Amino acid sequence: MSLQIGIVGLPNVGKSTIFNALTKTQNAEAANYPFCTIEPNKAVVAVPDSRLTKLAEMVNPEKITHATVDFVDIAGLVKGASRGEGLGNKFLANIREADALLHVVRCFPDENVVHVEGSINPLRDVDIIETELILADLQTLENRMVKLKKQARADKAIAAILPISEELTKHLEEGMPASTFEQSENEAVIALFKECQFLSAKKIIYCANVDEEAFIEENQDIKDVEDYAAKRNSQVVKISARMEEELIGMEDDERDEFLSSFGIAQSGLDKIITKGYATLGLCSYLTAGPKEVRAWTIHQGWTAPKAAGVIHTDFERGFIRAQVIKYNDFTENGGEQSCKNKGLMSTEGKDYVVQDGDIIEFLFNV
Repeated sequence: MSLQIGIVGLPNVGKSTIFNALTKTQNAEAANYPFCTIEPNKAVVAVPDSRLTKLAEMVNPEKITHATVDFVDIAGLVKGASRGEGLGNKFLANIREADALLHVVRCFPDENVVHVEGSINPLRDVDIIETELILADLQTLENRMVKLKKQARADKAIAAILPISEELTKHLEEGMPASTFEQSENEAVIALFKECQFLSAKKIIYCANVDEEAFIEENQDIKDVEDYAAKRNSQVVKISARMEEELIGMEDDERDEFLSSFGIAQSGLDKIITKGYATLGLCSYLTAGPKEVRAWTIHQGWTAPKAAGVIHTDFERGFIRAQVIKYNDFTENGGEQSCKNKGLMSTEGKDYVVQDGDIIEFLFNV
């Protein structure tokens, strides 16, 4: 399952630096001028999961395979992007392909790194990006309504969508993103959203990029971003992109010591990855055997047959049952056989909703 998180923001806010640190490579050019990233850089990033390490210690597999999320470094947007300014149309198209967005907001002063708006003002910067997404959605909706009005003459079902489309237009014109449109549960609206792929309907994680001083103690800029995100029911991650670059190449012990010196246990990047995974509505079930310990990515709420299909379509088509052990039971009781002996392995059918961390063996027949 390949799902993408697009990294967006104004130029020179630290997007490419964060991307470089995420991928632990220097594939994305980080330069002190706008539009240094023209083509979107893509990378597959492993989701941190200490459960795999623990399981590997117990079963000694040939390999460990983590769940992954695709991150896409999208070049910086500027005011007027919805009208094509700064190669805006191309960048907006790249955003449309993303399943969620990591919105990097600059919360650090640096005379050596220019700001396209001339000053540090996180809320202004957030408003610029989100206004451009809303304006792009208005254009998309207006174009769609032209076709809807023609089709509505012969189709009553389409005619019923028109009033909702007009309400959504007003909503966007008031500067409100499509994600806050109250009728989003309406079936007609769902179909409209799916067809138009509104940019402002995408889930967002706000990433406050700070200097080392602000990483230890929060300042007003960070609080402003957190308050704004709370109003949007979105997550916030505070990160020092420069600090994360320093972590690249460190051994685990050295890395842990470096982080502990700042009083933290998990790097900002790890938080971005795990929150991104959750924001996409994903979770992982696990398999553990001598050949491989692996996390399999599924959507929260999937039933056992659908989850089995992630391994192979035959598993879903010929599903018989699932043998399930909870992760804590597995690790606290010494593994599979002990859990069987203690009655801690359950047999689940087609209606079972797979839980994050379930250790599963599927039985199937085709």
